[in-house]
Amino acid sequence: MKIKCFVFSPFYENTYVLSIDDGSCWIIDPGCYDEAEENELVDYITSNNLTPTKLINTHCHLDHVFGNAFVCETYNLKPVMHKMGVTVLEFSQMSAAGYGVKLRPSPMPINFIDEGDVLKLGAFDFQIYFTPGHAPDHVILYNKEEGFTISGDVLFENSIGRTDLPGGEHETLLKAIKEKMFVLPDETKVYSGHGNPTTIGHEKANNPFFK
Repeated sequence: MKIKCFVFSPFYENTYVLSIDDGSCWIIDPGCYDEAEENELVDYITSNNLTPTKLINTHCHLDHVFGNAFVCETYNLKPVMHKMGVTVLEFSQMSAAGYGVKLRPSPMPINFIDEGDVLKLGAFDFQIYFTPGHAPDHVILYNKEEGFTISGDVLFENSIGRTDLPGGEHETLLKAIKEKMFVLPDETKVYSGHGNPTTIGHEKANNPFFK
C-alpha cells in the first residue's frame, strides 16, 4: 500500500491518498482549498493511474472538508463519515464565515461508518474506531497488516487535538486516545491530520498530555 500526504489550505491540513497495486485508492479528508491544490490532487491521481473508490472523512471540521464538493463531483463519490458528521457539516458554513474563508457545501453522505466497522481497500482491512473529544463525529482508521492508523485530529506528534471547538471535550478525547489508540502496538505509525507522522510508542512515552 502507498500513502501519499498533501498539505493543503491555510490550515496546513494533511490530506491522504491511500492506493494499492490495482490502482484503487481512497481519498481521506480532502482539504484542497483552491484550484491549484485541486489540480495537485488530480495530477497525482491521474499520473499514477489511480481510481478513487471512496472519500472518507475522519471528521467534518471545515479544514477536512474543503475539498469534499470537488472530489465528489470529479470522481462521482459521496463522502463516508460517522452519522454525527451531518450536524458538523451543517455547522461548517457558519464556521467558515467565522474564520473568513470560503467553503463550498459538501454533499451529504449516503453511507455511515461507526465503531467496529471494517472497510476494505482490496485485501487490506481497516478497522474503524469512534474517537470523539476533538469533534463529536471523529473516527480513526487502523490497518493492522501495514501497522498504521489515519488519526485525523485525535493524536499528534507530542500533542493532541484541540477541544475548545463546538462538541469538543478534553477528558473525552484523552479517554479515546488511551482506550482506542494506546492499546495498539507501539510501532504503529500515526498519520495525523496536521504535522508529522509519529508512533504510538513515541506518544505513550513522550506526549506531555499523558505525563
